Amino acid sequence: MLAWLLLALGTVPVSAVEPIMISRDDVALDLSNAVEIYRGQGDNLQVSTAPDTNGIVRRIEVEATDARSGDWAVFALANTTDEQLDRLIVAPHFRLVGSGVIWPDLGSQRIAAITPSEGFALERQPSTDADEFLVTLDPGAIVTFVAELASPDLPQIYLWDPAAYKDTVNSYTLFRGIVIGIAGLLALFLTVLFVVKGTSMFPATAALAWAILAYISIDFGFLSRIVEISPGTEQLWRAGTEVALAATLVVFLFAYLNLSRWHNHFSYGVLAWILGLLVIAGVAVIDPAIAAGIARLSFAATAVVGLGLIIYLGAQGYDRAIMLVPSWLMVLVWLLGAWMAVTGTLDNDILQPAIGGGLILIVLLLGFTVMQHALSGSAIFQGLFSDMERQALAITGSGDTVWDWDVLRDKVVTKPDLSRQLGLPAGTLNGAARSWLPLLHADDRDTFRTTLDMVLEHRRGRVAQNFRLRAADGHYHWMSLRARPVVGSDGEVIRCVGTMVDITEQKKAEERLLHDAVHDNLTGLPNRELFLNRLDATIAMAGNEKKIRPTVLVIDIDRFKHVNDELGISAGDTILLTIARRLHRLLKPGDALSRMTGDQFVMMLLSEQEPGHIAAVADAVRQAIRSPVTFARREIILTASIGLVSWTAAQTSAEEMLKDAELAMYQAKRFGGDRIEPFRPAFRSIGTDRLQMESDLRRAVERKELRVAYQPIVRLDDGSIAGFEALLRWEHPRRGTIPPADFIPIAESSGLIVQLGLFAMQQAAEDLYSWQKQLGDIPLFMSVNLSSRQLIRRDLVGDVRSVVTRSNIKPRCFRLELTESIVMDNPEQSVHVLSKLKQLGIGLSLDDFGTGYSSLSYLTRFPFDTIKIDNSFLDDPTSKRNVLLRSMVAMAHDLGLSVVAEGLSDQGDIEQLRRIGCEYAQSFHFGAPADAEASLKLLMEQNPVVAN
Repeated sequence: MLAWLLLALGTVPVSAVEPIMISRDDVALDLSNAVEIYRGQGDNLQVSTAPDTNGIVRRIEVEATDARSGDWAVFALANTTDEQLDRLIVAPHFRLVGSGVIWPDLGSQRIAAITPSEGFALERQPSTDADEFLVTLDPGAIVTFVAELASPDLPQIYLWDPAAYKDTVNSYTLFRGIVIGIAGLLALFLTVLFVVKGTSMFPATAALAWAILAYISIDFGFLSRIVEISPGTEQLWRAGTEVALAATLVVFLFAYLNLSRWHNHFSYGVLAWILGLLVIAGVAVIDPAIAAGIARLSFAATAVVGLGLIIYLGAQGYDRAIMLVPSWLMVLVWLLGAWMAVTGTLDNDILQPAIGGGLILIVLLLGFTVMQHALSGSAIFQGLFSDMERQALAITGSGDTVWDWDVLRDKVVTKPDLSRQLGLPAGTLNGAARSWLPLLHADDRDTFRTTLDMVLEHRRGRVAQNFRLRAADGHYHWMSLRARPVVGSDGEVIRCVGTMVDITEQKKAEERLLHDAVHDNLTGLPNRELFLNRLDATIAMAGNEKKIRPTVLVIDIDRFKHVNDELGISAGDTILLTIARRLHRLLKPGDALSRMTGDQFVMMLLSEQEPGHIAAVADAVRQAIRSPVTFARREIILTASIGLVSWTAAQTSAEEMLKDAELAMYQAKRFGGDRIEPFRPAFRSIGTDRLQMESDLRRAVERKELRVAYQPIVRLDDGSIAGFEALLRWEHPRRGTIPPADFIPIAESSGLIVQLGLFAMQQAAEDLYSWQKQLGDIPLFMSVNLSSRQLIRRDLVGDVRSVVTRSNIKPRCFRLELTESIVMDNPEQSVHVLSKLKQLGIGLSLDDFGTGYSSLSYLTRFPFDTIKIDNSFLDDPTSKRNVLLRSMVAMAHDLGLSVVAEGLSDQGDIEQLRRIGCEYAQSFHFGAPADAEASLKLLMEQNPVVAN
């Protein structure tokens, strides 16, 4: 019922608050967190008091003296002593701490009146800086106070002992007086300096000093003692001084750095900035808080922009910027402290006067900087240079750094400061000689220390040393120090003076030359010499460490020469670089990769020891190379022959191990390439046999050890012999019959294949003429195989013409057989040569059709008469074999070509090929290769009438 009645009367009851206990020893209590604020409560407030000593809670109602506010603060105090206590309730008008950056609280009257729950309203004490109320608390009394707020905020409220408060105010008054006195003297001095030295930086500095003086005077309450400030205008004055402070800082920065000399845009920007602040000063009349907030942001922006300008101009060597660094660092420190204060990060009563004192330090440093600049350069140098001056100018002109070690004081000085060149804080290297040691490279410290010690010990000599100094970014700079000692009257070294030069670029050039000497220029990989050096070191460790077992892989790209021939050297280099990157990605810690020759790489494998893992790595290398390389919208598929050898105790040198791996690689090439071949000791004899065989092959023709064997080619419709394929055979006097698979590769690699091929053509043509002479003009042809070396020879057409003419056979009876891979090595050249051969009237046969990678579109360009189907198609066990055979025969007939099937061994295959229209067949089923006499006998048996 009572609550309803109170609501009807327009008052809302406020609950009781906890009282703050006060003792005799409490000098100052912060009540800010113990005060309860009630906003918008109207012109009266009903409060429940704190319980008294008997626990009784009473209600009091307080009526406002000014109904416009409606904000109230309630707190309770309890005197726990047995005597009467006098205390001051103090609420400062302005408090910098927690005032805020944007829309800051610029201060005002905080409390209009305070009413206690007992007795009369408290009396206000005279004060221009705070609301002060004297309160007397009886012994054991518990009193609730209701404060009528004059502003929405109550930043701080204290309960002071009157005597202690007076002492505190007096102490702050002394401090403030000293600070204001220093600020006034500085402002006056800088103004006088402006009159004496009328450059623009001096009035700018003086204006900043006067703005700081005005700000401090307002902040310390000094201005109100000189000028009458009406109540409510304190905010306007404070905002105005903050705007002036922000504006004069911009003007000082512009004038001191003389920014107009760098670009007119600086002038326009500063002018716009100042005009904007002047507009803000006008806004302060309407809303001081907005003006003060913008001024604070402007001050911070000026400090940050100024830092950037000082760094940039200082890096350009502008002396004014360099001289301003200490002062501006002080500005940044002050700005950080002010920001922490206004945001409430730091909360301390000392902060506000400290911030004001910091402004004095700033203007003091700026004044010293301006004076230093004003006084520097005022001396007039006349007359001739002395020898010392001439040497000093020569050193300055050379750009060398002077290195001066004062031995007696153990202090090193570098001019100009080497620390800046290394990005270190200024003066880092200006100190004791031992302070250089932590910045020296670990490999150079002992030498540096020993050199200086030797100079001191022997008291003569020179310092000539190159060493590395670590810069701020962690990189090392090479320095060349050249100095000599200065000996005093007592014979001891008192100084050591010389010059230092940064030789980093020179050292980098030397390192590049050294790198290029042992690395491949294209891929950047180590070359053969560096690889062998590393392998030798690894083998030496392998003898003592069981866990170190190196494996060497020699990798050779198959037929890479054709890539260079078709696409060009630059394309080949690009592909090699791609392969090198792929192989490098396969390396693990401890492994090494090197480029040996053009298309040959070698890898040292230390990360794997198990044979299975080594084989997996080798296969990964093979697959990495087999992956298509896209170049100029073409996919190029490469293969590699890989030879590998793992270290054993029998291998004592890197050369030996590498040679074994190369032998294994060559064996992989003999087997057709695209394979991995582990080393076997037997490979060593293969290399020797190969050399011997090549030597024997060169004399085989002279010794008539070579002969030609003939394998018949029959017609499938009647089984008659249509012709022969001429095959070379070598009857070695000691080795016996050597198969073509063993000596033909040697003949091709050594170039003997041209001589052997010419011998085979001539012998086959002569035997054909002899058979036709004895048997009559029967339809018979002779096929001779042609190698790639013969095809690219310019004399091939002339050789064939000469063979046909000398043997007196008809050109249509003579055929040349070429494999698909030989033709496709160089299609354009092949078309040209084969067309000229066709003009001679001879036949052309395409051997091993379908086993290569050529495009079928090339068949229409080559003038072939016959294609030979490889036996791999006949051996295919799948159901698709018949489809492929039928398609190839049909395609050949559509192109006007005849077909020869190789490797027939089954009567069913013969019947099937006869049904689909295949004209010829060749295999051991129809006859093994035989000599000329046996072949003639076979022909006579087939043609008895003609023979008789």
